[in-house]
Amino acid sequence: MIVDDHLMVRDGLKLFLSVYDELIVVAEAADGEQALTLCAQANPDVILMDLVMPGMDGPTATARIRSEFPRVQVIALTSFSEQELVTRAINAGAISYLFKDVHGDKLAQAIRDAYLGNSTLAPAAAQALVQAAQVDQQLGSDLTPREREVLSWLIEGKTNKEIAGELVISEATVRLHVSNILSKLGAGNRTEATSIALQKNLKL
Repeated sequence: MIVDDHLMVRDGLKLFLSVYDELIVVAEAADGEQALTLCAQANPDVILMDLVMPGMDGPTATARIRSEFPRVQVIALTSFSEQELVTRAINAGAISYLFKDVHGDKLAQAIRDAYLGNSTLAPAAAQALVQAAQVDQQLGSDLTPREREVLSWLIEGKTNKEIAGELVISEATVRLHVSNILSKLGAGNRTEATSIALQKNLKL
């Protein structure tokens, strides 16, 4: 099944694939919602999924499809190589990540491989995943010993006033440490920082 909000792209892909006898396009959808509906009806083996679409986007649709139809493999087929988009697509369950300028033979082989449960990653997508893993591994590595102390108290659910009392420092200093912690962990609030710290085992 082909999922893309541009009719010309869908028509082009169908034309590409029509030369391969074993690859049959059983359905096409213009957005994620339609893809979910058609997936139940057409029962495809592999889906070529655009990622940036109005309404339900590709990563969201991929996650839903992989949850509801786990035997269906999804190949992300996009024009975008941004690290966040690559990570979202793979985390959602896409088995492969390719770009729309891929050669027809390579796309056909990627579809065959996906059907067999094997991944195909465009070099730029593979590089983005490596970089994302490196950033994730380094998260929290720049916390100072004092910030780790404060973080440990945050995990315990202590208020700034209580942390100040435990560490014998001013509340203003605690607020500064908390602000630095949030920034270094890329967290929007104390709860999110606590969640990240527990996941990464950053507690003292």
